[in-house]
Parts: sequence; C-alpha cells; structure tokens
Amino acid sequence: MKPFKHIFFDLDHTLWDFNKNSGLTFESIFKKHNIELNLSEFLPVYEPINEKYWKLFRENKISKEDLRYARLNEAFKVLNFKAEPNLVIALSESYIEHLSDFNHLFPYAIEVLEHLQETYHLHLITNGFRGVQYRKMTSSRIINFFETVTTSEDVGVKKPDPAIFNYALKLAQASSSESVMIGDNLEADIEGAEKVGMASIFFGKDDTFEGESVQCLSELKNIL
Repeated sequence: MKPFKHIFFDLDHTLWDFNKNSGLTFESIFKKHNIELNLSEFLPVYEPINEKYWKLFRENKISKEDLRYARLNEAFKVLNFKAEPNLVIALSESYIEHLSDFNHLFPYAIEVLEHLQETYHLHLITNGFRGVQYRKMTSSRIINFFETVTTSEDVGVKKPDPAIFNYALKLAQASSSESVMIGDNLEADIEGAEKVGMASIFFGKDDTFEGESVQCLSELKNIL
C-alpha cells in the first residue's frame, strides 16, 4: 500500500472484542436480575438481531432508545421468554451501564497499536455512543493511542455518511489521500471511507470483497 500519515480505526468488532465483552455483560446482568436463560441459547439469537437493529440505527430508521429496547425485546420473543416492558428497560439500561466493565481486545491489538504509533498518527471513528465508547477505551487502556476520537454523536450522523469521515479528517488535520480506515463493517467502514477518497483495510473475511483485508490485527504490521 502507498505510504500514509494517518490511520483511522473503528472500535467495536475491530479493536474491542464486542461479542466477547457483550456475552460477559449479559452473564453478569442476567444473574443480577435473576433471568433464567441459558447464554448458549440466548447469544446466538441476540447477536444477529443486534446487528439488524444497528443497521437500522445507522440508517436513521430508529432512535438510540429504540435500538436498546427492541433488540433485547425481540430476542426474548424469539426465545419465548416472557419479560414485561419494565424488565426489558431495566435490563437494557443495566447492559449499557456494565458493558464497559469488561475490556477484552482482539489478539495483538495493543502490540499493533504500539507498533503503528511509532510511524503514524492514530485516530478513531465510531458509531457507538460517546460515553460508552470512552469508557470502553479507558477500561481497555487504549484511549491514549488515539490523537483524535470521533463519535457519531459528535457529528450527528453515522458511518457510512461522508460527513462523519470529513469531520474526523478535519479534526485530525489530515487529507483523505494520506489516510486509511480500518474496520470490520464493509458498508459502514469500508464503503464509507472510500466515498471520501480514503483507502481502507477490511478486518474480517468476506469472499466477495476484493480489496485489502486482514483476519488478524497482527497482519497490519506487514501491510502498513
């Protein structure tokens, strides 16, 4: 790849192991609220439902409150678990409150950030909620790697909207031609970055994707 000066990372599912931390959070709050659901049955149902509602949220079709309530409520309905609205609300609030209690990162995340920081200016762009994302980065001890952090709440739009990338570039005092975006979502991270002329690296596996990609963060040391 051509030389860059600025690297922009996504957070959830890219550096921060969202599914692992989310599973641990549900284990904790289910015990706290005496919810008798087997996590091995709940999580495979909840995770794709969560992804569906995040897509709707990115497309501005639902609110933050709708996202937090509906993903959990729908998962319970699929599992035929009866939960009154007040319980669903309490669980959704407890989930957000305790999600950042867990701080598992993907393998090599710290090592790679330390390596890249020696050469590049590091930044972060996330569709997550500002307060929650800052708590995640603080508890996992990665916040100091990033010179700038841009959240969708800062800008009022979400990836893949070009406005959030342009905002992040301006905040970082970087041009799109000298910047690269690294993320796990082909629509939000990869297509979004390319709309503003940024290069991109996909973190994940998709046989239909023909661009630059890695399946382990350690591979970035060989590309950048």
